[in-house]
Amino acid sequence: MTTAVGPDTARKPATMAQALGRALRDAMAADPSVHVLGEDVGALGGVFRITDGLVKEFGEDRCTDTPLAEAGILGTAVGMAMYGLRPVVEMQFDAFAYPSFEQLISHVSRMRNRTRGAMPMPITVRVPYGGGIGGVEHHSDSSEIYYMATPGLHVVAPATVADAYGLLRAAIASDDPVIFLEPKRLYWSKADWSADAPEQVPPIGRAVVRRPTGGRRGATLISYGPSVPVCLEAAEAARAEGWDLEVVDLRSLVPFDDDTVCASVRRTGRAVVVHESTGFGGPGGEIAARVTERCFHHLEAPVLRVAGFDIPYPPPMLERHHLPGVDRVLDAVARLQWESEWTEGSAV
Repeated sequence: MTTAVGPDTARKPATMAQALGRALRDAMAADPSVHVLGEDVGALGGVFRITDGLVKEFGEDRCTDTPLAEAGILGTAVGMAMYGLRPVVEMQFDAFAYPSFEQLISHVSRMRNRTRGAMPMPITVRVPYGGGIGGVEHHSDSSEIYYMATPGLHVVAPATVADAYGLLRAAIASDDPVIFLEPKRLYWSKADWSADAPEQVPPIGRAVVRRPTGGRRGATLISYGPSVPVCLEAAEAARAEGWDLEVVDLRSLVPFDDDTVCASVRRTGRAVVVHESTGFGGPGGEIAARVTERCFHHLEAPVLRVAGFDIPYPPPMLERHHLPGVDRVLDAVARLQWESEWTEGSAV
């Protein structure tokens, strides 16, 4: 649903980075318990300038530069949450977050369960993640599977400007800890958007169909975050081959929206999961298993995966070979056993 806009709230091109920054600003203005902390979030405004202007508006007590110590940053956030604040932590890059995993697994993910719900953990951990920007080692990981495999965490990944704002506001308002994965290569993607009258978006835990299918030679592309635009481009290119591809944007990895995903696969009979993380042990294996369990009698072919290779993230000059692209997606679609739609030498 879209909020009605007037002349002062007309939509205009905005980037995902701007939407994220506005979400932080609006959350801090609406609730004095919201505090932002992390490396360089204050005076610098963050490496990607997401927090630009917050320290000027809200002061250093609420937008706080921290030492370069991720375990200490997240441990501090745990204490803040226990005393009733809503900390928003920025991990400067995806692989910089690994030193904080002991705090994340032992305390952040377990505290609400450990106290039988008496002590919520309203912590939002913002993680710029993924490739496509030419980053060096430790600057381009796709580490979502680690968070997905940690019970007690919610994990979301926006792919659009509107979702960047709406999901971040929802994450900050949640009493559960949320890992908010921000696709770095989409920071500068643009869409018409109104900061003063932002669109209402589905809540955490809901997927959306970004491109519906209308034809009989169909398949579902299931993706999230930085791979969603790749899938949309592949779906357009697939029309030349006679394929009608539906694109589902998961938006939320945990909780997972089985209903929307499986409804799409039951319509099309085929599915390909696309993501930048590794194939072995990656999110695609869990998604494929869930789809197969729930849609087995509707499937015309096995659920396939298009993923990053099972290697440490490559150097910048080689990342174009590592990241799933349109050609790899179309190659997977071509392997979806389309011969089942041919009878007596003519296409059905």
